[in-house]
Amino acid sequence: MNPSLTSFIAAAAFSTSAIAAPAVYNIDPQHTFPSFEGDHFGLSVWRGKFTRTSGNITMDRTAGTGTVEVSIDATSIDFGLPAMTEHAIGTEFLDTKKFPQVLYKGKLAGFTNSAPSTVHGELTLHGVTRPVELHINAFKCMPHPMLKREVCGADALATFKRDDFGLSAGKDYGFNMEVTVRIQIEAIKAP
Repeated sequence: MNPSLTSFIAAAAFSTSAIAAPAVYNIDPQHTFPSFEGDHFGLSVWRGKFTRTSGNITMDRTAGTGTVEVSIDATSIDFGLPAMTEHAIGTEFLDTKKFPQVLYKGKLAGFTNSAPSTVHGELTLHGVTRPVELHINAFKCMPHPMLKREVCGADALATFKRDDFGLSAGKDYGFNMEVTVRIQIEAIKAP
């Protein structure tokens, strides 16, 4: 075979694999705030959020694959009511001195038109790890107008029972243990 042709084929194969390689996106902590809602005596729905989140997403939209790794600072929980926030970080609930992080690791799935629709993963909360599936309601990637790098954003939702994670405060009073988590996330492609 002609050496120049061999070099050309090798270069073309290398450039194709470089284009198809998974990209890493770092979670933007200023635009990522997992929020949650849960029952309060069946009288009302309490809502709160976590204000410190980090992690990354590795994604190959062409191949329809990817992974998610998110770490949430459990001490950053905020109900908008200081007394409730203090109770939440205490030993009766999150016990953040013992369990300072909430972790979520999963695999992106259900790609349609280069956009994932689901994350199959595991949530580690209060020292307990269980499967939790996220449903992606919206997903978009675009060039960031200021950073001049690609940014991807998503709106995702999951529902689970908090007593499955040892968070059963209020159960004896009839609290519904079901919690809905809503995650708005933005992640910027690593340079």
